[in-house]
Amino acid sequence: MISTQRRRELWLFFIVVTPVWASPATGASDISCLVQPEMVVAVGSPVEGLLNSVKVDQGDFVKEGQVLATLESSLEQAEVALAKAKAEMEAEVKGSVVREEFSARKLGRAKDEVARLEATEKKRLAQLELQRANALLGLRTIRSPITGVVSERFMSPGELVKQTPIVKLAQIDPLRVEVFAPLVWLGKISIGKQADVRLEAPMSGTYHARVTVVNPVIDSASGTFAVRLELPNPKYRIPAGLACTVRFPEQ
Repeated sequence: MISTQRRRELWLFFIVVTPVWASPATGASDISCLVQPEMVVAVGSPVEGLLNSVKVDQGDFVKEGQVLATLESSLEQAEVALAKAKAEMEAEVKGSVVREEFSARKLGRAKDEVARLEATEKKRLAQLELQRANALLGLRTIRSPITGVVSERFMSPGELVKQTPIVKLAQIDPLRVEVFAPLVWLGKISIGKQADVRLEAPMSGTYHARVTVVNPVIDSASGTFAVRLELPNPKYRIPAGLACTVRFPEQ
């Protein structure tokens, strides 16, 4: 048999370790949460090639469209130059044909419609070849798809880029707050609802967040459901990865 003292110790232990969530009917409640990046992107290259330069490093802030890295592109640059020269030459030929037709009309001779159409088509094809060459050259420049921070850098100049990412980016404005709310709150938390997020040290403070996702699928093992909130972070003062507590206001 378990002694009275032992039963008391077990009961006290149960009281200490068992989480208690306030019911929505009793007012506000604090629920544990985690601050995460809104988006994490592993950025690679759409084409294989030798890495020529990496413009950013871990911890750098980047803007959408900013150049992150470049691949060796001497061949592509030569193809662009060749296509440009061809396009310019075809434009000159087209101009010459037009001038000749004008002179022919002045002299009363029939214009050469076939020559004009051929010149026009050659010029159009030359322009398309130039566009294609520029597009292939553009693939050798890797740009940031988001505004955020470089969380990891995987490659250095001189390495061969295949299917591996070059850098990993994290979007931290806004931040994403992940919450597993107790079942008693199901139906009480809705998209657009405001809540207060309290961060752990060293970033102590309370911030306002807004509910963006309420998952209606229940985790039967824990008796919780997932809630996601959007936490504005315009000056990047709040780092991702912090533990926090979220308080939903009274109904």
